[in-house]
Amino acid sequence: MTLTFAILAVFTIGSAVAAMTLRNLVHCALALAIAFASLAAIYLQLSAQFVGLAQILVYVGAVAILIVFAILLTRSGEPAGGSVFSSSWIVGVGVAAAVFAVLAAMIRSSRGLANKIPAAPQLAVRDIGDKMMSQYILPLEVVGLLLTAALIGAVLIAMREKERA
Repeated sequence: MTLTFAILAVFTIGSAVAAMTLRNLVHCALALAIAFASLAAIYLQLSAQFVGLAQILVYVGAVAILIVFAILLTRSGEPAGGSVFSSSWIVGVGVAAAVFAVLAAMIRSSRGLANKIPAAPQLAVRDIGDKMMSQYILPLEVVGLLLTAALIGAVLIAMREKERA
């Protein structure tokens, strides 16, 4: 494990914990965006360029910004002053520790650890882009239309709720 990976891992875990424990929704969304960005940096450091760039484009560039806009559009006001952290954080830590213990036990008992790691395929991001823009253009356009329809629907629902209030 390199020092860069360790720093990125600590940064990712720290921002993910902040996203779960902070009470202000805008701060949670920004911490989630930082977690997504640091995950992308981990992917790029592990030579998974396509996954890292897709992480940046899809999660940091689209999902996190959409979450921030949705929070800002639908917020009725700031909550009353209080603690910044949730009062039930100890339960969340317990559940997370239990899930981690079960996952670690399952991974350690897996027969897949004894298998040799196959050689990485020599596929460039350009090859994936060429395939997406030639062979898979129809599914790509359908997904784009679906996401656009979902965004328009979310805006319409948010506008109706503001009119009722």
